[in-house]
Amino acid sequence: MIRVFLLDDHEVVRRGLADLLQSSGDIEVVGESGLAQEAARRIPALRPDVAILDARLPDGNGIDVCRDVRAVDSSIKGLILTSYEDDEALFAAIMAGAAGYVLKQIRGTDLVDAVRRVAAGQSLLDPAITTRVLERIRSGVEQPRELKSLTEQERRILEYVAEGLTNREIAGKMFLAEKTVKNYVSSVLAKLGLERRTQAAVLATRLLGKNT
Repeated sequence: MIRVFLLDDHEVVRRGLADLLQSSGDIEVVGESGLAQEAARRIPALRPDVAILDARLPDGNGIDVCRDVRAVDSSIKGLILTSYEDDEALFAAIMAGAAGYVLKQIRGTDLVDAVRRVAAGQSLLDPAITTRVLERIRSGVEQPRELKSLTEQERRILEYVAEGLTNREIAGKMFLAEKTVKNYVSSVLAKLGLERRTQAAVLATRLLGKNT
């Protein structure tokens, strides 16, 4: 039996998914949650084969849960389920170690097949997109000297700061909690030896060629 955990903030959706998956005969739903923080605690303890994770939740997002869970137990496969087709979210999902990224419009039989394939160790991520992500990571080697101390995530935060986005807007684009973005911004300022967000925006505009 393939053991599955469900994370979605809508109980009706969770019930529908549970009924769909368990009717397949070879999948067992071993746990469910509607909150990101609760799921991040429970999933490693239950050790499912696959965790189906809603991308947007009231207290966070499934991409962060995927990253946290896989940091504890990399054998647990993350399958991101979302209503939105978003390159930035897909990029974040790949960076979080997700094995798949599917839209909620997916047919039931296709979702069951996706769970089976992910449980078997296959990736549902488009190879072309994965290649593009890896190229973005590798391009970091040629970053300006001032930016080399930044992680890929911090650099993306800096780019959004340069565009004039607020922490809340950045959080929405990157599927992160607003508090997490605030911490990232503080880290970026510290690494660049700056005190204010406006200084970071000016520096990023100069180094990255951004137009604010």
